[in-house]
Amino acid sequence: MSSLSAKIQDVFNEPACDKNRGKDAKARKQGCAKPLTPGAAAGGCAFDGAKIVLQPITDVAHLVHGPLACEGNSWDNRGSASSGPTLWRTSFTTDLAALDIVMGQGERKLFKAIRQIKQAHAPPAIFVYSTCVTALIGDDIEAVCKRAGEKFGLAVVPVNAPGLAGSKNLGNKLAGEALLEHVIGTVEPDDAGPHDINILGEFNLSGEFWLVKPLLDRLGIRVRACIPGDARYIDVASAHRARAAMVVCSTALINLARKMEERWDIPFFEGSFYGITDTSEALRNIAELLVRKGADRQILDRTETLIAQEEAIAWKKLEAFRPRLQGKRVLLNTGGVKSWSVVHALTEIGIEIVGTSVKKSTLEDKERIKQILKDDNHMFEQMPARDLYAMLSEQKADIMLSGGRTQFIALKAKTPWLDINQERQHPYAGYDGMVELVRQIDLAIHNPIWHQVREPAPWDCQADVKDELQGTESEAATLHAAEEFAGPTAGDFGEF
Repeated sequence: MSSLSAKIQDVFNEPACDKNRGKDAKARKQGCAKPLTPGAAAGGCAFDGAKIVLQPITDVAHLVHGPLACEGNSWDNRGSASSGPTLWRTSFTTDLAALDIVMGQGERKLFKAIRQIKQAHAPPAIFVYSTCVTALIGDDIEAVCKRAGEKFGLAVVPVNAPGLAGSKNLGNKLAGEALLEHVIGTVEPDDAGPHDINILGEFNLSGEFWLVKPLLDRLGIRVRACIPGDARYIDVASAHRARAAMVVCSTALINLARKMEERWDIPFFEGSFYGITDTSEALRNIAELLVRKGADRQILDRTETLIAQEEAIAWKKLEAFRPRLQGKRVLLNTGGVKSWSVVHALTEIGIEIVGTSVKKSTLEDKERIKQILKDDNHMFEQMPARDLYAMLSEQKADIMLSGGRTQFIALKAKTPWLDINQERQHPYAGYDGMVELVRQIDLAIHNPIWHQVREPAPWDCQADVKDELQGTESEAATLHAAEEFAGPTAGDFGEF
């Protein structure tokens, strides 16, 4: 655990983080995570965060070393999509029981599990995840993984991020550290070129990255590795030969981007593929970074031509929705990169943002929101459920965009709701994704069901019906009271 503690402190001391740069040296070493309260780690521990980052690497076997419940809680918890391998969708766990723990059989059981996976599936690599139980009993997963890798001739990667280490965000960063230490740089590609890039923090939710990759292909830009969305192990292992990188979610993998720049001189920037303007700006930044690294300057002209073509097509499609959505009010209850990128995307077509959550957003994210909305009052760290309900029931917003956890608040308030988080069913990235997002908002707001559920019941709006129902209820109550007063009759007892 001492090595894990040192790694955690190193992750906390992140010079690329704007918030950390504003602290003094002593405060920076104390880290960013707040002490966990009982129940706060449920669905959000370090193990869960590490699994989220690494599981979308699709041709790898992901083996959880711990009790069965750890794998059951984290399996398939994001809507990432794969264009090929399906091994990542298979659950592998050592399923430690009480007797295994008492008898010290954890490491032996882990070694046997690695051998079984090798024989049955022959993956290019196996990722082994530590959990709270195996960390507490002292199982040395790094030693077992090293021995198994030598024995079976494949990469066995230890992911030392037990849930007790901290929050989900810490697990994201520890997963990046595992890739740096054991995966990236282990394979030398024979086809490296001047237009190779990495995309970091893109999870390919609902296949979103597939809407962006064709744009890069048309520019002659090759994605060496998309980490982790729809990734392959060999692509991640050779990611150190990319010329530039884009970070989609800095709160998750900013440490990976910075250290790859330090080790292999891969410059990076933070961008977004949500919205027309942000997608165009991301393409420009990618092209500019590649030119700085030696690519032909003609790529800049090709990029501008592509942007002009795609923006014209997208705006033409969006114009059909503008009259129906102009002035509509949206409450955005999410965080991270979506707190500003989706805000920017929606304001482009005339939608008003009445509030956006910034709970998981960085200081840079918040500054971007201020520049877009010109009002700090529209930002909130965390809004209690009762306040969300009050805001929606008073019809201060026409629709709420959030994750599945708060959908029932909107439905109870008889307000349209659209999933914008990882469980969503539609891709919203890129030019086509922006059109799809606006189309889904339009469908949700103008769904005729909302007009029906908001109408008062007939007995609340028609006086004659209401009086008739009250009279019927009064007669029924009188009859019931009379029956009770009369008491039982001889017929109630049957024949003697």
